[in-house]
Amino acid sequence: MERGRRAAPRKGGRRGPRSLDTFAEEAAAALRACLESEGAAEGLPPEAKFPCPLAMWELGHCDPKKCTGRKLARKGLLRTLRLRQRFPGLVLSPLATEYVSAADKHVVAQSGIAVIDCSWAKLEETPFKRMRGSHLRLLPYLVAANPVNYGRPCKLSCVEAFAAAFCIVGFPDLATILLRKFKWGRAFIDLNKNLLEKYAACHCQEEVVRVEKEFLANVQETEDEEIDPFDVDSGKEFSNPNRPINSPGLAESDEESEEDSASASDDNESKDESSPEDDSTVKLLQQQPINQLSEK
Repeated sequence: MERGRRAAPRKGGRRGPRSLDTFAEEAAAALRACLESEGAAEGLPPEAKFPCPLAMWELGHCDPKKCTGRKLARKGLLRTLRLRQRFPGLVLSPLATEYVSAADKHVVAQSGIAVIDCSWAKLEETPFKRMRGSHLRLLPYLVAANPVNYGRPCKLSCVEAFAAAFCIVGFPDLATILLRKFKWGRAFIDLNKNLLEKYAACHCQEEVVRVEKEFLANVQETEDEEIDPFDVDSGKEFSNPNRPINSPGLAESDEESEEDSASASDDNESKDESSPEDDSTVKLLQQQPINQLSEK
């Protein structure tokens, strides 16, 4: 090669940094392809490639058939990592000191997100320090929608953790793609819609912390509020505490009660038979929020 002449760029080399606008367009295209592929017949081209890497340190604590992270791996959406293997993107870890925020958007767009999948019962023996990354982050207060921990604060599954991070940094289309792989996925957004929107509007982790604190303080005030059952202007409806309810409109026959009991029993049996996905993950991806009771 002549001196002073630059070498031609290698074909197939590592792609250079993308702009956020380009990444957002790729995310939107991936969602469109996902929606189209769901209603398409077999034989059509596969859905568009997920625009950023997803990874998981999987410690073998849970049933592979019930783990949401494993399901994403089977669908080719994430790769599993070995202990001591480093991940260059955002890592959701309890060792973090900062919360996920919109300030992490560039890191996610270039290098993706990794989570840690381990059992709730084995948190103390989980080697978190052997799962390394340059951008460790915590998730703020959110409520789980997975069937095992539905309605419980912070007990998110792997897919919920991924989805929460994407929503907060500003890529909700990617959260939608992942959650659509699960029948209950939409419920996670529905349960946390207001909080996710507030977190996404924050520019930095300090603002996320403030939103979380304000929310938890309001929850505490609501729980501590004393309600007078005789205050007719309170907007609350109460029965007379000095009288049992004996209204024809509210009374139930023995036959109806028996039918309801039988129906409830059938429902419970049905739920047991269709055992939901038991994702033993990711309270470890969230710091215990302020004023939240510790897990017993």
